[in-house]
Amino acid sequence: MRVRPPARDAGGRKPSASAAEVGAVAMSETVVELSGVWKVFGDRTAETLAAAKSEAISKAEALERFGTVIGVRDASFSVSRGEIFCIMGLSGSGKSTLVRHVNRLIEPTDGTIRVLGQDVGAMGTQALREMRAKHIGMVFQHMALMPHRSVRDNVAYPLEVRGVPKSRRWAVSDHTLGLVNLEGYEDRLPQELSGGMQQRVGIARALASDPEILLMDEPFSALDPLIRLQLQDQFKALVDELRKTTLFITHDLDEAIRIGDRIAIMKDGVIVQIGTPEEIVTRPADAYVREFVQGISKLKLVKAHSIMEPLESYPGVINGAPRVDESADLDRLIDLSVGTDDPVVITEGGRDVGVVTKSVLLRGIQGGRS
Repeated sequence: MRVRPPARDAGGRKPSASAAEVGAVAMSETVVELSGVWKVFGDRTAETLAAAKSEAISKAEALERFGTVIGVRDASFSVSRGEIFCIMGLSGSGKSTLVRHVNRLIEPTDGTIRVLGQDVGAMGTQALREMRAKHIGMVFQHMALMPHRSVRDNVAYPLEVRGVPKSRRWAVSDHTLGLVNLEGYEDRLPQELSGGMQQRVGIARALASDPEILLMDEPFSALDPLIRLQLQDQFKALVDELRKTTLFITHDLDEAIRIGDRIAIMKDGVIVQIGTPEEIVTRPADAYVREFVQGISKLKLVKAHSIMEPLESYPGVINGAPRVDESADLDRLIDLSVGTDDPVVITEGGRDVGVVTKSVLLRGIQGGRS
């Protein structure tokens, strides 16, 4: 699946912004915001919610006392435009339940969900339908492609529902299939494609209506490991190119680290920690997160700025020492350190700001300076 800038296509969409424009806008404008969201399943939801808030009863206590299940507990986060926000946890942690609140496939028991500045909970049926059709695309683990329809018709189906003329929706479908490198397969039936190709059809279908937000619920988990890795990289490149704000559900921390700008880790309906991959791996919030990250390689995650020591600690070192930007990872620092006895000088904007010695580098590989 190669990525190429989508010039204005037959569906009338505009080209992607330049890298400079993306940098100016991305990670600033809030697109999705959840505040104090709870979901309780069962008949005695009001009693459960009151007890959970006043007494902080656990999930097990709620089940025992009220026969209810706390699926999501007081979840709050925001996602910026163009960000890939991964929500991960084990089975039953509440991650899929949580993401289905964004397009109100699940009604919250309490709390507020705002999408593109609008209160989703206050929307009427028609407004909600338009929000889902125009602004939110969703991809599931199982694509539910229609077996009797061609690949082109499967991708074009969301536009068909909206009443878009056939010629235009076919043009948009063909263009979107090109984005996921499925040219030439437009007239095939889904069963004629491999699992990875079917997953690409599902992504193309989600992109066909040009939504601003993608909800991805474990879309690659059923694929073979090699295909999965390829699709992860290709998906991230495509989403970055098209500037799609993405909530990506996974039970696999390696996957979350590979594609996520930030990661939320859930346990028993609670968001335990939110942070960048580097923050999650180097500063786990508790023993649960620490257990998750203990086997993760830090070589490509930990950056120089996280482990460097003050420049003042090594006065006059350093004229001939190697220099590298503060965003360099441990792998790069190791390469530089192998060929010298000097510490590596860390720079920011061309200015020396810190030092990484061999001992600090070794501690960084182990997981931090402390």
